[in-house]
Amino acid sequence: MRCIQCGSLKDKVLDSRASKDGTTIRRRRECLNCSYRYTTYEQIERTDLRVVKRDGARESLNREKILSGLVKACEKRPVPMDRLDRAVEEILAELHKDHLSEVPSSAIGAKVMDKLHQIDPVAYVRYVSVYRQFENVNEFIQEIQSLSMRAARDPLQRRLFKD
Repeated sequence: MRCIQCGSLKDKVLDSRASKDGTTIRRRRECLNCSYRYTTYEQIERTDLRVVKRDGARESLNREKILSGLVKACEKRPVPMDRLDRAVEEILAELHKDHLSEVPSSAIGAKVMDKLHQIDPVAYVRYVSVYRQFENVNEFIQEIQSLSMRAARDPLQRRLFKD
């Protein structure tokens, strides 16, 4: 690593820690030339997935596009930014696990809808209305009614009553 203070390539690692989700390693370093301390992050480089759009066009999978969609859906909602970052990482991990080189945009939209359903029901309805291109109020009403029938449930929570 090049020191950001003096540009030297000589440093030593003082501390290494894995992130909570285990995908990143945080390293505290000290430059041996000027004694400046800095932090670096190391993560696995994934193969580049290509998104197959509805019209057949292909483009690189862009993490920022997924995050911006989540941020727009959660605008003015009590959802912390770190929860959205974690959701994006979970979506990307699932996509990389399920697809080798190309992923249909519909699969990305479905995963985003699933995450938003778990995070915030209002944000979910916002996202679905744009994603499915709702054209009238009845479509909103139907989606909200179906949402209330299948309330989000924490998968770790035990069922108290039998269906």
